[in-house]
Amino acid sequence: MTGLLAALFTAMISTTIVSTALPTIMADLHGTQRQYTWVITASLLAMTIVTPIWGKLSDLFSKKLLTQIAILMFVAGAIAAGFATTIPVMMSARAVQGIAMGGLMALVQSIMGSIISPRERGRYAGYMGAVMAVATVSGPLLGGVITDALNWRWTFFVSVPLAIIALILLQLKLHLPTIKRASIKIDYAGGVLVAITAALPMLWVTFAGNDYDWISWESGAFLVAVLISATLLVVVELRAAEPMIPLRLLRNKTAVWMIIASVGAGVGMFGSGVFLTQYFQLGLGVSPTQAGIMSIPMIIGQLLSAMVGGQLVSRMGRWKPVMMVGSIIMLIGLLGLGTINHESSYVFVATFMALMGLGIGTLVQNVVLAVQNTVDVSEVGAASAAIAFFRSLGGAIGVAVLGGVLTHKVSENFAAGLDRLGIAAGAGSGDTQLDISNLPAPVQEVFHNAYADAFGPIFLIAAMIAAVSVVAIAVVRGTPLRATVAMRPANTSEQELPAG
Repeated sequence: MTGLLAALFTAMISTTIVSTALPTIMADLHGTQRQYTWVITASLLAMTIVTPIWGKLSDLFSKKLLTQIAILMFVAGAIAAGFATTIPVMMSARAVQGIAMGGLMALVQSIMGSIISPRERGRYAGYMGAVMAVATVSGPLLGGVITDALNWRWTFFVSVPLAIIALILLQLKLHLPTIKRASIKIDYAGGVLVAITAALPMLWVTFAGNDYDWISWESGAFLVAVLISATLLVVVELRAAEPMIPLRLLRNKTAVWMIIASVGAGVGMFGSGVFLTQYFQLGLGVSPTQAGIMSIPMIIGQLLSAMVGGQLVSRMGRWKPVMMVGSIIMLIGLLGLGTINHESSYVFVATFMALMGLGIGTLVQNVVLAVQNTVDVSEVGAASAAIAFFRSLGGAIGVAVLGGVLTHKVSENFAAGLDRLGIAAGAGSGDTQLDISNLPAPVQEVFHNAYADAFGPIFLIAAMIAAVSVVAIAVVRGTPLRATVAMRPANTSEQELPAG
């Protein structure tokens, strides 16, 4: 666990360090708001596509070796991003990091499921959530300091020594039982179809509303392509000996409801970091360091709820009460953030940020734990990755949709503000330049207000998605956590477990 948590910390802090530097990076590379969304989407899309593939591979091959490969890939992506001089290079490097991050998220859950019983896993999930929260707390602040004091490129390079330490710890401390298989069959067709099915909706929501209307023949073509690829994926996965996504999980009612709940958790987890950083830097005009400091209430809430929630789940042997309370708190936080604008006080914003963090911390790990409790250890990797896949897919599509709405709202607000100043707006939707250092002070004020006033609708949409998660958690049957790593022969289905 020491080596495992060290690896996770390396990947998480490498990602969060960059979050506060990204507005500066995009301005330095002469990027636009649409490209800003694409840089984020590239890593999320890559992570979404490969998560179930990594998870299935972890059931077939050495989990330890796969974890080490994922760390090395992450470092390679970080070095490439640090030397990037154009937006396409930055996007490609972030995609490589996304592939590695998907691997680490899937492998960590898979390894925990193979060595720790569900009853005890809540406590360890709390430790993992705490490590993630600490990385998320220190990352934005450290990233802001590095960006202001040195250069944004060092926010990528700093992960290299951390990765070396993590690799050494993994080699020395991570010892896993080896499950020997007589034959190994890799579902190549399933892997390709998973990638296509996940990528198509992401591409659609990214371009819709800007390059073509939401209701248009282009949207229709995307919809038809998604339906065809999804149908082929279902057919292939049902026939595959070792499917990438075990669709038989969908017979498990707990898995179905947790997939629905994970979408809201994904939007909250990914969207909060992306859009709150933009709100502080582009909306309020603060420095990266200040933005990192201002994000701390949300992360402290996530840290506390992950640790305390994990302990409560292990002590009670039940996950539903903690998740139910957490989902409601997350919804309240998002609804409060849905009212913010350029006149909102920081105390007001920080209060609802903290509530949102408290809610997210109770959901991220327990969504996976609830499903792991209903499958055998031989399938824990694929099952964990399947939930992580849908959570990442929901988060990635949500961020893409919210990013598109933000681009449109900012463009409208900026044009209206310039009109009040008697200046004709020359930029089209999605082309708002992020480097405003040479603009007159009144225009800079219009720019900041245009951003600050655009974030309320974004969080209201996220709250609507979170409301669906609340309903899913309320409806799901809360089965008690078993005390064994493997399922006993008598308890091979969810229906045979005692009701919670």
